[in-house]
Amino acid sequence: MDPAPLLARLSAIVGPAHVLTAPDETQPYATDWRRRYAGKPLAVVRPATTAEVAAVVQRCAETRTAVVPQGGNTGLCGGATPDASGKQVVVSLSRMHRVRALDQINNTITVEAGCVLANLQRAAGEADRLFPLSLAAEGSCEIGGNLSTNAGGVQVLRYGNTRDLVLGLEVVLPSGEIWEGLRGLRKDNTGYDLKQLFIGAEGTLGIITAAVLKLFPKPRAHATAVAALRTPRDALRLLEHVQAHCGDRLTAFELFSAICVALVRKHFNVPAPFAAAHPQYVLLELSDTQAGAGVGELLESTLADAIESGIALDAVIATSGAQAKQLWALRENVSEAQAAEGPNIKHDISIPISRIGEFIEATDARVAAAFPGVRMVTFGHVGDGNLHYNVAHPEGGDEAAFLARMAEVNRVVHDSVAAFGGSISAEHGLGQYKRGEILRYKSPVEMELMRSIKRTLDPLGIMNPGKVL
Repeated sequence: MDPAPLLARLSAIVGPAHVLTAPDETQPYATDWRRRYAGKPLAVVRPATTAEVAAVVQRCAETRTAVVPQGGNTGLCGGATPDASGKQVVVSLSRMHRVRALDQINNTITVEAGCVLANLQRAAGEADRLFPLSLAAEGSCEIGGNLSTNAGGVQVLRYGNTRDLVLGLEVVLPSGEIWEGLRGLRKDNTGYDLKQLFIGAEGTLGIITAAVLKLFPKPRAHATAVAALRTPRDALRLLEHVQAHCGDRLTAFELFSAICVALVRKHFNVPAPFAAAHPQYVLLELSDTQAGAGVGELLESTLADAIESGIALDAVIATSGAQAKQLWALRENVSEAQAAEGPNIKHDISIPISRIGEFIEATDARVAAAFPGVRMVTFGHVGDGNLHYNVAHPEGGDEAAFLARMAEVNRVVHDSVAAFGGSISAEHGLGQYKRGEILRYKSPVEMELMRSIKRTLDPLGIMNPGKVL
């Protein structure tokens, strides 16, 4: 089929300057963040309004042209990358970045899908409110992508995943119709909760164009610490101890191992938290809407009790904002330190919190037996059960030969995840990276339920084909 008529109609909708076809213009939209996947789109279309998105999708539906929705293109599983056919249209939402409304009494903010997460956080802060979603890519990721992948981050323990922060959505359906669901209601018991179909669907059921999101009172005080531990099991004991003493003031509880600290210190100028190395570490943070030293004193006494009772080996509490940033740098730089060290095989998994220690011990043993000499770079949001269980090649070993065994490594890790009642994707989604892998771990009934929803909403199969299902 000659694409010229379609491209002309898309140009008439969004303007010729916003239909990109030259390879040098489309390349940034055609490669995923990890450089694992690269495609060749027919065009990249950049609408500025919901009406334009709807018109673009209608034209694509008429010609049965596949549509690949894209936000900030910071995904980690290739979910927003077109294929190499040269026949798919990437719809970038980046021009749709307005804050449409902010209601301080209702504690909601209504934003368009292309709003960068950091800008959303800033708008909430300027209104003396908190939007709690926080992750490493917040300076470039967009809320539409966060919604489409049900992003997690470091504050899920207290505030929940992105799914838990949404009250209403506006969505362009595969037919080009607009579902206007921008309701700022916390109670709405009038049938199926349709918005939940689109959150985490990775653009396979429609294009999220705007959302009503929950806001929270802005914290006035924070307290940050790193505790040294013997084992991941002790991290769970510490989690239970801190929750019992501090309640919902506990905002973050991040586990990372000695090898993580060693890599961060090797590749970044970050001070060691203690004079001597310890096997495991937890970074924890309390926050409170009450200003003053109270939250810091509470953390100090809680950790002192943990050390005295033998749960923790030692602890350091930040005494300034600068020191708090240094402690956070130990956790936040792990992924970049890994990248600097060389290729590794990543796993974004979730395990019932109570079984994390047991899982790490058992799976470390299985991986070490199958792949001698590998380095386990394990870290993550242990307070909500999410581990980044990464396997690095043996030091000085053949990187290419190790990466060639990725499928074998994945099988060992994912089979162990399943045995422990976990999930092979906690916060990154399936995209194209895990769409085949998931067939081993979801039942045929569950997969068919998902397919039936897809067939109902997208009978032509044009929405982000080759992803999730």
